[in-house]
Amino acid sequence: MALLQVSYFSKCMRREVTFSAVLPVDNREASAGAVRPLKALYLLHGYKGSHTDWINCSPIRELSERYNVAVFMPAGDDRFYLDDEEKGEMWGEYTGNELVEVTRRMFPLSRDREDTWIGGLSMGGYGAIRNGLKYADRFGRIMALSSALIPYTIANIKPGYHNGIEGYDYYRSVFGDLDILLGSDKDPEALIHRLKETNSPIPQIYMSCGTEDFLLDVNRRFHHFMKQEQVEHTYYEGPGGHTWEFWNETVSDALERAR
Repeated sequence: MALLQVSYFSKCMRREVTFSAVLPVDNREASAGAVRPLKALYLLHGYKGSHTDWINCSPIRELSERYNVAVFMPAGDDRFYLDDEEKGEMWGEYTGNELVEVTRRMFPLSRDREDTWIGGLSMGGYGAIRNGLKYADRFGRIMALSSALIPYTIANIKPGYHNGIEGYDYYRSVFGDLDILLGSDKDPEALIHRLKETNSPIPQIYMSCGTEDFLLDVNRRFHHFMKQEQVEHTYYEGPGGHTWEFWNETVSDALERAR
């Protein structure tokens, strides 16, 4: 197993960016005498986190070896992996498109959609769902843990709103005009509708949330929406809160199901 920290100049971000990477170099599968390209998982951190969170708080190095998958962990600041055109920081395009191409040039990765996955926890769970659907031609699988599907709760809020975590000004700066949030390309339900309308393939979706998690309601809501729309997916709900204990358990489950 190789652990790397990589920096490069991102065209989408217009500055140098850094990501962590884990590669299972000691356990590569061989086929007909040749080394098979690696599957890739782009794994996103949560709010107030960093690109080192998964390295420091989870068994992702062990899981990379066990499931023979390269894992790339970018930084997302607190921007929910969405494009910020005013600042010229295109977090969505960087996460869903550029980073995939850059890592494919750097490492021996499969270029097949079914071997290219995106996942994350909390803010990163939302980022995985949104960008996995937005760039569904790239990703064959989405792994979303305790996802912060907050478009359900912040749409149409007004100045003065605060939910104990952030307020109107922050959500307005990240998500744009909150009066038109639902139905936009920042709304996972709208993205599902668009993929269905164009007969485009929808990534295989794995979702999980703990029964003591403050985000349980919005995860249930998106799960029920997908059931209503007959979108095949896996939804796990079990004991646990918004904690690494729960995420470590369910990221292992998500990777086991992807074998």
